[in-house]
Amino acid sequence: MPILLMKLLNSLRNYKMEVISMGNIKGTVPISEKCALTIEEAAEYSNIGQNKISELLKMPRCGFVLYVGKKKLVKRKEFEDYISKSIEL
Repeated sequence: MPILLMKLLNSLRNYKMEVISMGNIKGTVPISEKCALTIEEAAEYSNIGQNKISELLKMPRCGFVLYVGKKKLVKRKEFEDYISKSIEL
């Protein structure tokens, strides 16, 4: 068997083992299981634009903003609660 083919098969076996052992593709967590989302993830999750979410995060006493240094994250559960209680954004 050619060496290149053997290397490819070994890497595929390692990849398959990695995926099986993680129960998921390495490094990915479904958005619905994350406790904090980036603005981009929150926009994708809620179908609300990134600019609107950024605007909401700037509100005084915003209950779903989480600061990590200068970075703003969205607390997913609190964001869901805010959206479910809102009629208009």
